[in-house]
Amino acid sequence: MLKDMIYTSLGVASVLKQKVENEIKLEDGKNILQSLQEKGKDENQKLKDELQSMIKEIIDDLGLATKDDIKELKEELNKGKN
Repeated sequence: MLKDMIYTSLGVASVLKQKVENEIKLEDGKNILQSLQEKGKDENQKLKDELQSMIKEIIDDLGLATKDDIKELKEELNKGKN
């Protein structure tokens, strides 16, 4: 009878240990996933910023008109009409 109780207690302890380890692993997995998502978003934003900077530089090098340039020209044309 005492042996059965000891074995049962050890079995319960073992099952509880496994469940706790699995919960910890699940939380670690969630934290790792969240960390990876945040890093991915940061890298995505860095890439967008870098591409935007490169595109602006190319537009400047080509001498293309920007939205602001066109807006200024429209304002000048409208002033000339009045």
